[in-house]
Amino acid sequence: MAENLSNYKYKTPISIRFSDMDAYGHVNNAVYLTYFEIARSNYWRDIVKWNWNENGIILGRSEINYLKPLTLNDEIACYVRTTRIGNSSFDVMHVLVKITPNGEEICTTGKTVCISYDYGANKSVPIPKPQRQLMIEYDEPGLITNTH
Repeated sequence: MAENLSNYKYKTPISIRFSDMDAYGHVNNAVYLTYFEIARSNYWRDIVKWNWNENGIILGRSEINYLKPLTLNDEIACYVRTTRIGNSSFDVMHVLVKITPNGEEICTTGKTVCISYDYGANKSVPIPKPQRQLMIEYDEPGLITNTH
């Protein structure tokens, strides 16, 4: 899955912690989901302005493509964008990059299927219109598949 970073506007730094390491000195494979979650949460806060008092978000699916290992001293960041919007679900792509003197190297890509959720009713609900519009406006209408 080759990702074109020029399609991404949102980028957030990620800190690698010592506890993220496995016995071989690499970031443990399960930790990548946490990195994606940090990046998604920042994106929802900074760009989408998700109102957590009205609706929650649950994950329906996660996919990860490990391309290059990360180590404790790597400086990394995660790009995030919405790629598909349905009625109650939407897809978010993540690209983890290592920042090097020669530029950014893509190390990991991933996709999560996110579902707008009402915890009180215990069911999925339509994506709120303001958040839907912010995702579309920010992440380029031509780059988002709208299945609504």
